[in-house]
Amino acid sequence: MKTQCSSNHGHEKLELTALGKRRVEADFSAGQVSSDGGGLLVREVDSRLQLTERMARCFDDHRDPDMVEHTVGQLLRQLVYGLVLGYEDLSDHEALSVDPLFATMVGKADPSGGDRRSNKDRGQALASPSTLGRLERTKADADASSRYEKIVCNVSALGELFLEVFIESFEHPPARLIIDLDPSDIELHGQQEQRFYHGYYRHHCYLPMYLFCGQHPLFVKLRPSDIDGADGSVEMLAPIVDRIRQAFPSVHLIIRGDSGFCREPLMAWCEGEGVDFVFGIARNKRLEKAIRRQMEQARREHLQTGRAARRFRDFTYRTLKTWSRKRRVIGKAEYLGKGRNPRFVVTTLSPREFQRRYVYEELYCARGEMENRIKEQQLDLFGDRASGHAFQTNSLRIWLSMAAHVLVVATRRLALHGTELAQAQASTLRTKLFKIGALVTVSVRRVYIRFSSAFPHKEVLVSAIDRIRAPPITA
Repeated sequence: MKTQCSSNHGHEKLELTALGKRRVEADFSAGQVSSDGGGLLVREVDSRLQLTERMARCFDDHRDPDMVEHTVGQLLRQLVYGLVLGYEDLSDHEALSVDPLFATMVGKADPSGGDRRSNKDRGQALASPSTLGRLERTKADADASSRYEKIVCNVSALGELFLEVFIESFEHPPARLIIDLDPSDIELHGQQEQRFYHGYYRHHCYLPMYLFCGQHPLFVKLRPSDIDGADGSVEMLAPIVDRIRQAFPSVHLIIRGDSGFCREPLMAWCEGEGVDFVFGIARNKRLEKAIRRQMEQARREHLQTGRAARRFRDFTYRTLKTWSRKRRVIGKAEYLGKGRNPRFVVTTLSPREFQRRYVYEELYCARGEMENRIKEQQLDLFGDRASGHAFQTNSLRIWLSMAAHVLVVATRRLALHGTELAQAQASTLRTKLFKIGALVTVSVRRVYIRFSSAFPHKEVLVSAIDRIRAPPITA
């Protein structure tokens, strides 16, 4: 039956399909209801870290202070919280501008928007998409004389901040840290600056470099794709290694990457700095010959058992032209139902302390987890959103996505430890915990938020808020 609409005390009433003998009706009289009630947890995590407030100090604001209605911190919170809650595009903030709960999260003193200067803006507490767009588009040389875009980002300061947040996440100095490097493509569909076609990915793309330590994002750099995947690795790693060693003088550092990072300049730098590494090596005839006996043993075992069989061999190896010295290589001779599957890694780790099977299976293969973290940032937190024309705009967007990722990681670590959602990815947290319907009442003295009594993860949310609101434990 076609939906029937009628007036009900000034509200449009919907007559829906009946439930047996019961009529099913609906109207729009519930008041101010937000779909992002669980985002208040994100706000509390950010308050603990002071992430967006510290990010704001990485920007030079050349606007006239007497004309500013939205601080840099509020603009950043609007963008970063929006990514966490699933709002990918600036156009989404047109509707969000009238959401009093989102305005409360961002930190607007009057979340109803009644304090706006212009009559046309009254009732819209948050910044418009055009205002947010000006933040993203500001050029590096902008100043007070610029017409519209006047908030300049200091990208190097952002990099230092995210590293400090990572260091602060440890209650005690870690004994060992493994830093993963990996590039990934961001497919482009427009005429963006510095777009190039990449033969491996078979499309026009950017090639950002990501650095992670476990789940923690350490650094990201947007790059054009007409370069070698390992380009700039030393320049990115050097300040990170120096700062980590200042904070944790006794830490054992290991750099890990796939065969794309098996490059002489990077390996020589690691050796010169006393930093261990584990990198994959692309197989070749010389390497395969070195594990020929182990491969034959694996083949025989596979024929006898019908199961996958593998053997390992430790040996020293040097390329004919590119390597400056001999290095320890571990070869995996594996035989599967589909045939031979040889793999190789090169490492500086001592064979006495780190046995070959452990290095390959426990250390090197674990780098696959970083690929999941990149997917989380790109797919769940919109780190692949590079629709701006200017390269600088797209670079800032990937940093904002990284900020959203840091908040998600901190939420798992600080608020959800020991709960059923402790290992949940950003998309799962968004669905189960952040996207909660909430009725919002704004008065002169308070903002009152009411959740559904039938919310299935009520206990998780309550315990998470309690944990994050509790005073930090000090030594």
